[in-house]
Amino acid sequence: MKLEDQRIFWSGKGNGCRTWEAVAPIFSRAKVETKVIVTERAGEAFDVMSSLTNVELNSYDGVVAVGGDGFFNEILNGFLSPRFKAPYPPTPSDFVHLVKDNDDSLVLDEDEIVDETSSRNEDQFPLISSPKQSGSRISNSNSEDKAAEFPLPNEWFRFGIIPAGSTDAIVICTTGTRDPITSALHIVLGKRVHLDIAQVVRWKRTPKSEVEPHVRYAASFSGYGFYGDVITESEKYRWMGPKRYDYAGTMVFLKHRSYEAEITYLDVESDETNLTSRRDHEGNLLQAIRSPQKSERCICRINCKVCNEKPNHASVGVCSLTPHLNSEETRWARSKGRFLSVGAAVISCRNEKAPDGLVADAHLSDGFLHLILIRDCPHVSYLWHLTQLTRRGGSPLNFKFVEHHKTPAFTFTSSGNESVWNVDGEIFQAHQLSAQVFRGLVCMFASGPEV
Repeated sequence: MKLEDQRIFWSGKGNGCRTWEAVAPIFSRAKVETKVIVTERAGEAFDVMSSLTNVELNSYDGVVAVGGDGFFNEILNGFLSPRFKAPYPPTPSDFVHLVKDNDDSLVLDEDEIVDETSSRNEDQFPLISSPKQSGSRISNSNSEDKAAEFPLPNEWFRFGIIPAGSTDAIVICTTGTRDPITSALHIVLGKRVHLDIAQVVRWKRTPKSEVEPHVRYAASFSGYGFYGDVITESEKYRWMGPKRYDYAGTMVFLKHRSYEAEITYLDVESDETNLTSRRDHEGNLLQAIRSPQKSERCICRINCKVCNEKPNHASVGVCSLTPHLNSEETRWARSKGRFLSVGAAVISCRNEKAPDGLVADAHLSDGFLHLILIRDCPHVSYLWHLTQLTRRGGSPLNFKFVEHHKTPAFTFTSSGNESVWNVDGEIFQAHQLSAQVFRGLVCMFASGPEV
């Protein structure tokens, strides 16, 4: 049995209902039982998922969102927030929140971790033939639900998305296409691919706020500056539907606002990481563009060798989900100045307007975030960067004002009063935050993008 979550698209266009009506016969003919929930307001999906008991969740094989990335983010956070107990992201010694850090309920209790992982090797079999198994457990926060703890990470419980949103980047990155029927077929066939999840912790909402940690999870992208301004501006034009993002993006680009901020990140010493950040930043714009002989990209595809690399079994519990934090070859690096945007991509974030995504060689499950810092630059130079994003085979990261750091964790502190982030398409106000990525924390009904 599987839970299917359906919603009427919150823009008022009814995309969710129409999309579900088109694919519902596939589930019926495959004899996959579904329970349909139609949400009618923003935040309702979060409330439904967070209120489900572990007993109820254990009776399903997964949850499917009929909607976009923002809607899936609601479901993901509703699922993880009450169940996943993990330490806060690592931070440098001078990060402000450490002064008032304490044993919050989200801090991991190592005594409650079992060093045994589960697996269900049923990728090639229909969803309805899959029995439940127990697995490694990270304790739930609902004490009344202890009798049926929900294992995290979890091999058998999966998430799916039937695309009905504005960009549908997660679907494109995990299935290779933005086709509802393809997604439905992946679900009924019980496909599986692991997906990294970023934990974003807001420590202060504004410069004068008290230190009060608030956790959000992201499956695709978190961005500040240009990205935060676009999502904020677009709220004024909800009546326009998905076109509001194009209009808002144009308005924000014309304003060309930059922000003073400080970012620290864990620099993982490796030949494969932080390549663009180590190049020479001297010279003019033309000199900063790399030669046509680019290094070969390791693109994430179906049966990806990078994503399928087995984790270090010497690590237990949450430590096995953050392998790069345990490396001896790490150090904190710092970047400070005026930025047009600060972005952290969990996956490549491919979409119809950016065919290669923000980072073409990002992977679904490698335990890294791609931190992209766009420093203040002339208007025409920034336009050139944005234009490269729209081209297949473009080079949006190869400019002297662009820093690209492949990292497992970072921190951010704004120097101004305004600080709005875009987390998977949802507004998140944060003056100071830290973030880390958990490798393969959730499974998706997908097999990875094909060539």
